Amino acid sequence: MTRRTALALSLAATLEIARGETKHGSRVRVSRVPNGGLQPQVEVDSEGVVHLLYYEGDPFKGDVFYTRSSDGGESFSKALRVNSTEGSAVAAGTIRGAQLAIGKNRRVHVAWNGSAASELQGPINPDSGKPGAPMLYSRLNDAGTTFEPERNLMHRSFGLDGGGTVAADIHGNVYVLWHGVPLDLKSGAGAEGEARRQVWISRSEDDGRTFPTEKPAWQEATGVCGCCGMKAFTSRDGSLYALYRSATQAVHRDIYLLSSKDHGKSFQGSLLHKWNINACPMSSMDFAQGPQGVFSAWETGGEVFWKPAMGETTEPIKARAGKGQKHPRLAANKAGDVLFVWTESTGWKKGGSLAYQLYDRTGKAISDKGTVDGVPAWSFAAPVANADGSFTILY
Repeated sequence: MTRRTALALSLAATLEIARGETKHGSRVRVSRVPNGGLQPQVEVDSEGVVHLLYYEGDPFKGDVFYTRSSDGGESFSKALRVNSTEGSAVAAGTIRGAQLAIGKNRRVHVAWNGSAASELQGPINPDSGKPGAPMLYSRLNDAGTTFEPERNLMHRSFGLDGGGTVAADIHGNVYVLWHGVPLDLKSGAGAEGEARRQVWISRSEDDGRTFPTEKPAWQEATGVCGCCGMKAFTSRDGSLYALYRSATQAVHRDIYLLSSKDHGKSFQGSLLHKWNINACPMSSMDFAQGPQGVFSAWETGGEVFWKPAMGETTEPIKARAGKGQKHPRLAANKAGDVLFVWTESTGWKKGGSLAYQLYDRTGKAISDKGTVDGVPAWSFAAPVANADGSFTILY
């Protein structure tokens, strides 16, 4: 190696470290979220633009920011604050943060749990006599220059705890889902605690301009794990999917899949994975779409799993061994390769590391894998599939 080559390599490495990036294997790049943000949520639109949502500030009353990248995450635009009321978002617990969806004409939609600093409030909780947290929604304005003032979508349900979720499609349907207790307790007669909880949906048919009053998504009495998150997703064919964790008899903390073929008007439900534990695991879930179909991911028993395309009878694929696995995330490239990312050893007020494994289109683990320290408290990682077949992980 010549001295000039050595100097060039040294300079390249220095610049890479300065950008907060490291390369692991030949196809995966790992990079810190801009501005030291937490809880990255990422979507890639039909033009290949990367849309990024992240959190800043006090974990109990902070702000959500949005930015985008047209060069695969090499650089990002100036960030826009999503919440119009300062401090009206929350990150504590890791599963109550904002979620992102890209809809008609690539419009950005965001939903999040409101904090105690929010000017908007949820319905009065009849158990406490006090207003609860609101389920907030905002969208990017028509000009794409700022976010509209947030709106509270909770009217018939109370007790928002675990995180809500948002999904959208190219036809102008926008779906916001969360779990809570019906204000009309007759519908939950005989049930107590988390067994009263159910999944609710508010569906906009005009690209988020208006939302009707929420309704239960599914009538099956499974309960919902109070401090666990949810994830909704729309596939390319317009189907709507949602994952949540049940709380049947307080100990059946199973993963359920809801699916709708009529744009959220009705749902079918199915049990994906069982877990008996008399505690709330504060878990989150994910979806992704590849050439093979829609993939899903979740946590069970301190391990994380992902499942190939919906409707197939294949068994869930378990991540390689690790300690305290949580917050699984997925990305799939055009070739059908799947990058599976999760956190390890994170907890309440405690950061940890991220781990990842690349799989081929058959679900077989291949050589690209790694572990990276430095995931901050209250955060996780988000993978992005790049146009050239490589992947970027933001954390």
